[in-house]
Amino acid sequence: MKFIDETVITVKAGNGGSGCMSFRREKYIPFGGPDGGDGGNGGSIIVKATDSLNTLADFRNKSIFTAENGKSGGSKNKHGRNGDDLIINLPLGCVITDNQTDEQLCDLDDENKTYVLANGGEHGYGNVRFKTSTNRAPRKKTSGKEGESKEIKIVLKVLADVGLVGLPNAGKSSFLQAVSMARPKVADYEFTTLTPNLGVVLYSDYEKFVIADIPGIIEGASKGVGLGTRFLKHISRTKMLLNLIDCSNKSYEMIKTEVEKIKHELQSYDEMLIKKDLWIVINKIDLISEKQVSNLKDSFEKDKINVYFISTITKAGVKELTDNIYEFLKYENRIK
Repeated sequence: MKFIDETVITVKAGNGGSGCMSFRREKYIPFGGPDGGDGGNGGSIIVKATDSLNTLADFRNKSIFTAENGKSGGSKNKHGRNGDDLIINLPLGCVITDNQTDEQLCDLDDENKTYVLANGGEHGYGNVRFKTSTNRAPRKKTSGKEGESKEIKIVLKVLADVGLVGLPNAGKSSFLQAVSMARPKVADYEFTTLTPNLGVVLYSDYEKFVIADIPGIIEGASKGVGLGTRFLKHISRTKMLLNLIDCSNKSYEMIKTEVEKIKHELQSYDEMLIKKDLWIVINKIDLISEKQVSNLKDSFEKDKINVYFISTITKAGVKELTDNIYEFLKYENRIK
């Protein structure tokens, strides 16, 4: 299924039901008083967060959502039935804004969190409501009010504890596959990952953390080049970032340049991203000699740069890295 992370829909709450104008007419009571009941309230449009969905694909072929109108009131003081609310289930992590004003309405960042997008119209009043000491037979009723209508924009931002960033073909998908149950597409060419992938790392029977594999960053991504801002927004919620780097056929200076390039794109997109904990992970050490690995380690230590060396193929260094990620998240009280 294609990953769809942004959509615009129109929501229309139900109208309130009209009040009834009626007079009591029973045997032996030819001139009974008013008995017209009120109408029912219109149904509201409510959004609800659920982790059972991970895309907005359900909105691909439907863009208008309407709640039920309230029913009209009846004689004998019968109130009209309220219209049913319409509950729209959305993936956890959706941010909803008014498409006309750009005002943020809600952030569905917790499971089962709800928000009323459009309120149903208030019911109309039956003529019994207008009976007074001087007007015993009112011939007045009111119509129900119209329900709210809005055009809203829904943006899905992936919710994860850890975000994987790096240039295309750095091995991010392979790392996600190595540490979780996720099975992203893995191949030896650029932009294998075209959409964010989520993997859950089960650290124990009751503790876990979520890693998001973000499509590879290229120069100019912060300005929309390549997949650009389509994926950079997904790392805004992560607690920490792993910058994976393919070390094969690269000198120490080339690797440092790559690190700075990633930092520049993150900072250009959002200053807050560069303030996150960013760990450097040197990947594919199985493709270079032990001597080359040792030289790289010495160079990083000399420059006092903390890095991790791993191979997703041989699993070298992978457990140490995931252990440290777990300890970091646990220390920060971020383990789910």
